[in-house]
Amino acid sequence: MAQTKISIVTTSNDTIKKFEADRFLTNHNSFEFNNIDDAKHSPLAQQLFYLPFVKKVYIASNFIAIERYNIVEWKDVEVDVAQQIEDYISKGGIIVSEDAVKPKAAVTVYAESTPNPGVLKFVCNKVLVPSLFEFKSIEEAKPSPLATALFQFPFVKNVYMEKNFISITKFDIVEWGDITLQLREFLKSYVEEGKTILNDNAPKQLEKTEEAIEQKFEALDDTSKNIINILEEYIKPAVESDGGNIEFKSYDANTKKVEVLLQGACSGCPSSTFTLKNGIENMLKEMLNDNSITVNAING
Repeated sequence: MAQTKISIVTTSNDTIKKFEADRFLTNHNSFEFNNIDDAKHSPLAQQLFYLPFVKKVYIASNFIAIERYNIVEWKDVEVDVAQQIEDYISKGGIIVSEDAVKPKAAVTVYAESTPNPGVLKFVCNKVLVPSLFEFKSIEEAKPSPLATALFQFPFVKNVYMEKNFISITKFDIVEWGDITLQLREFLKSYVEEGKTILNDNAPKQLEKTEEAIEQKFEALDDTSKNIINILEEYIKPAVESDGGNIEFKSYDANTKKVEVLLQGACSGCPSSTFTLKNGIENMLKEMLNDNSITVNAING
């Protein structure tokens, strides 16, 4: 590796000094690091943070700028710092790793109203969970760090997650206009930072793995399987777009009674409960050719 020459450049801020290199240091990218943990993708910045007076490190295409704490003056340490940077780069030390350079996919989150005035649907441009999960309390939310974090908001009553959206039910103490932006920004930051949405063992713990769902389905009678297939094909897509879900619970062959669970935005909504109950009931009667079928819709 050829010797790199570092020049000391004074800036308009007397706490910040630039150390300019005679070659490019990064692939036209810039990085700012506020502490040693923040600098995990820059071994050079981490090394500089071991100097007790280093407050912030900024690495650009051909220079490194360092902000100091007031415990020293630059005139007393700048030559030594320049030499340290020069030696590190000349020996082939990694300035910024490839992981830091990888562009992060932009995360967008937007809010959609639902037929249930107490529920808002927050839609993300990336897949959040592999299956549907509903949590009605902070105790139930243990398998999901994100749901647990949402329950820290005093106005969050229920959290329903499916694919790329989260439906949040609020308590009546607040209006959506007062909290929508706060929740949207929280969710956007949470996803952007790559925090855990669902623990790895959550699908197994909650019997939501594909295998568990398949085994449960195969154990049912033929009529129950037909009802599930009808719900999946004709009912679920519509209610999913409204931030909710219909889940088959049971079918009694003697009474011809079907029980379904309303989740997410469908739960607790008087209009949707009535509409869905009648709509599902009429559809099942027609498609199963049995006018004695009744549907009981339970709020989740």
